[in-house]
Amino acid sequence: MSKVISIANQKGGVGKTTTAINLGAAFAVLEYKTLIIDADPQANSTSGVGFDPKNIKTSIYECLMDEVEPKNIILNTATPNLDLLPAHIDLVGAEIEIINQPNREKLMRRVINKIKQDYDFIVIDCSPSLGLITVNSLVASDSVLVPVQCEYFALEGLGKLLNTIKIVQSRLNPSLDIEGILLTMYDSRLRLSNQVVDEVKAHFQNMVFDTIINRNTKLGEAPSFGETIIMHDITSSGAVNYLNLAREILQKNELTRIKSSEKQINIEDEF
Repeated sequence: MSKVISIANQKGGVGKTTTAINLGAAFAVLEYKTLIIDADPQANSTSGVGFDPKNIKTSIYECLMDEVEPKNIILNTATPNLDLLPAHIDLVGAEIEIINQPNREKLMRRVINKIKQDYDFIVIDCSPSLGLITVNSLVASDSVLVPVQCEYFALEGLGKLLNTIKIVQSRLNPSLDIEGILLTMYDSRLRLSNQVVDEVKAHFQNMVFDTIINRNTKLGEAPSFGETIIMHDITSSGAVNYLNLAREILQKNELTRIKSSEKQINIEDEF
């Protein structure tokens, strides 16, 4: 089994990259061979797992545009079972360069098909846009995970994203599913956070993950060390949240025998 999950939301600052690298790391420590594809020109996933984008000479851009073999440029991270297909600022130009290419929406699928059998999970960190690279990622994916921050403008643009997903489903990738909506940056002390949780769950019901990602200092500082939260501080609430999310996805996809009642990790019990 190999599953490709895109992390997408055209709204910036919702936790896409944080989710991509830490969900990938959580799958990895649960002993699932995992690849993160950085499909964002900002290359935050690349730096977030310990690589300087300035030192990246060959990236996903060359795979898309020049048909460079992805196996030749995949990097091993410090986390066992976790690899990276890096990004570079050159990816900015790809949006324009692929406009006139035949089957332009399927370039990412072509790249992933070359390596899909090598991994249990492939997690794609999409850019904060609904451009051609994001569409490529959705076309290449089995499902899409949508992070939504627990803040005032949480639902802003979400309808547009879901409409884009429907278009991709109807025209380009009928098998694309919505893996779920993930609430991020939750602060239980704030009335607004609780209101957003209630509103999102009322609108989308079973599409919303049970796991909620709490606002956590360790999650914010881990990228500055080039580390996933698992490597930075596995006892933090952020690490526990992403391990719970990984287990929930495994449960949803019937890839584990863990009972629903046991799928939440208790910090006191585990650590």
